[in-house]
Amino acid sequence: MRDFEKISFERFKNDISDNEELYNSYLLPMRSSESTAGYDIYLLDDLKIMPNEIKKIPTGIKAHFEKDEVLFLIVRSSTGFKYNIRLCNQVGVIDADYYNNKDNEGHIWIKIQNENDKEIFIEKGQAIVQGIFMKYLTTDSDNRKNIVRGSKY
Repeated sequence: MRDFEKISFERFKNDISDNEELYNSYLLPMRSSESTAGYDIYLLDDLKIMPNEIKKIPTGIKAHFEKDEVLFLIVRSSTGFKYNIRLCNQVGVIDADYYNNKDNEGHIWIKIQNENDKEIFIEKGQAIVQGIFMKYLTTDSDNRKNIVRGSKY
């Protein structure tokens, strides 16, 4: 089973704001059609970013999914083409054991850079990145005895 959910209001207050109205109103990621692979992740606030500026942006979401799956975070094609924005890590990789970890409850953040030569403004509620769930494989020689048990978080 896989799904997105909001971080707790306590985590939201710590990471973002104590604005309960904002907390109750923001959307969880959604696909825009049946044929869309990615779940659009929306901005919680207006984004103003200067040329070459880097910003770390909270999403207010966390995701749970099976142990043999991964959640990839990728800039939406339209965002990249229209604004020339990129994720600082190119592709975000969220592992299953990140969910509800003790450090930050599994709150997913994105870090972007404006590679345009002008200031960019994107309104609150616009989709900026997408999340894609995928199964992954391990090698036949994967030695389970050498894998650290339990979450690294």
